[in-house]
Amino acid sequence: MVRLYIETNFLMSIATGRDSQAYNLLSVPPSSVRIAIPSICCMEALSALEDELKRRNRFENDLILQISQLRRDITSASAQSLLFHLRQSVVENRGLLNNVKERLFQALDQLAAKAEIIALTAHMLQASFNTAVIDEKEPTDNLILYSILQDARLHPTEVKVFLSSNVKEFGTPEVRQALGDVGVEEYFRTTQSFLGWLNSQSIS
Repeated sequence: MVRLYIETNFLMSIATGRDSQAYNLLSVPPSSVRIAIPSICCMEALSALEDELKRRNRFENDLILQISQLRRDITSASAQSLLFHLRQSVVENRGLLNNVKERLFQALDQLAAKAEIIALTAHMLQASFNTAVIDEKEPTDNLILYSILQDARLHPTEVKVFLSSNVKEFGTPEVRQALGDVGVEEYFRTTQSFLGWLNSQSIS
């Protein structure tokens, strides 16, 4: 059995369509894989969705302002063409935001049904505050790491791997070493690379 640790970026890669295989892995995981994720990643993903909502609303406000200006030009064919496309952009922008929300909620629903959610403990919290393996400017990522480290210690006999596209924070030598010390031997940047590795293994 493989214990696959994921973090917030896995959920956001599904929400934003960056990883076409991530949702399939989450919704229909191989029988030899047990997916685990720190509980705080769910909250962080929802916060990221709120940020995306704000960005999309600002973009829409900019579009509406430009539309208001273009409507005044009643003689330029270019202005009328641009006006049409900007109006379409407002519609597509709203559609995209709805897609992001829908995909994230679907991912969270599958997470609740198919994955193990690692509860935050006082020990995880204290350990993450006492030692910053990840840059002190990223306390949430450091807490995510310590959640995984403590959980990994509770499963000493399992094959443990970590999947994260956030290479900047989780792909550093210091983090890789900390993961290795608790038996998380493999690190993958993409779902495809994990599945490729899994298919090459003889794990039951």
